[in-house]
Amino acid sequence: MIELIVSDMDGTLLNEKMKVSETNAKAIKAAIDKGIHFMVATGRGFTEAQPLLQEVGINCSFITLNGAQVYNEEGKVIQNIGIDKKTVHEVVAEIKKRNLYCEMTTSNGIYSDNKAKRIESVASLLYETNPDTTYKMAVVLAAARLEIMNINYVEDYEQLVHDDSIEVLKIIAFSDDGRKVLGPLTKELEKTGNLAITASFVNNIEINNINAQKGIALEAAAKKLNIPLENIMTLGDNFNDVSMLEVAGYSFAMENAEEEVKTYAKYRTTSNNASGVAHAISLALNDNLESARAPEILKSAEE
Repeated sequence: MIELIVSDMDGTLLNEKMKVSETNAKAIKAAIDKGIHFMVATGRGFTEAQPLLQEVGINCSFITLNGAQVYNEEGKVIQNIGIDKKTVHEVVAEIKKRNLYCEMTTSNGIYSDNKAKRIESVASLLYETNPDTTYKMAVVLAAARLEIMNINYVEDYEQLVHDDSIEVLKIIAFSDDGRKVLGPLTKELEKTGNLAITASFVNNIEINNINAQKGIALEAAAKKLNIPLENIMTLGDNFNDVSMLEVAGYSFAMENAEEEVKTYAKYRTTSNNASGVAHAISLALNDNLESARAPEILKSAEE
C-alpha cells in the first residue's frame, strides 16, 4: 500500500516548459485526496522549487539541494547539511584548475563569480530541454530569468570560504563537454571520501556533503511520518535520484531517464513531457503496477 509519493522535478515532474502539467497536478491532488502524502525531492533550491508547485495549487514538503535541506509544508527549514569550508576550498580549486565554471547554493542564497557564465549555463539548460528554442533565444530567456532571480555575485569564492555566517550547501560545476571532462573531475573529488557527487543533466555535476542525499533525507522523513520504506513510491530520471529509487518499495524511472538510472528502478512510466508522474500515479491508484514492471525485473522473475 502506497502511503507516500516522492517526485523529482527537472526531467520528471516538470515538462519541457519547466512547468507542472495540469495532468500531473490533477493526479497528485487525487492521490492526496486519498490520504497519500506527497513530497518533492529536487536538486533545486527551495525558492526555485516551491513557486512551481504553488502555481498549480499544491502545498507539500520539500527535500531540496539533493538532500542538503528539508522543508516542511509550512516552508520552514527542518534540516541543513553543508560542506565543510576546507573541502569547499579544495573543490573550487579542482574546478578552477580545469577552467570550469561553478556556482554555489548557500544558506544565504545562490552565488556566482561570473554573470556571463551564469547566463550561459542557464541558456544551455533551456536549449537542451526545449528543442524548439534556438540557442540565441535561450540566451535571451536566460538573461531575463536571471534578472528576476536573487543571485549574489562575488569576485572570488574564497569570500564565502572565510565567511562563517554562510554555510555552503551545494556546489555545481558545468562543462559543455559533459562526461568527458566532468567524469575525471568526479573521480578526483571522490577521493576526499566525504562528498556525494551526482548529476541532474549531462553538462553538470552536483557536489554535496556525503550525508546530503535524497535517499538519506527520504528515510529520515519516512521515519518521522511513521511510513515504512516499502510503502513509498519514488519517481526520477537522473543520477541524483538513484539514492531514493534504491530505498523505496515502488520506484519509477521516467521514459526519458538516463539508461543506467533505469536499472535502479522497479517500474517504468512515460516521459516527463507526457505527464509520466500522472501515469505512474494512475497505475498505482488502480492497482495496475505489474504492467509497468521494469523489463529486467520481469526477466529475473521468469528465470
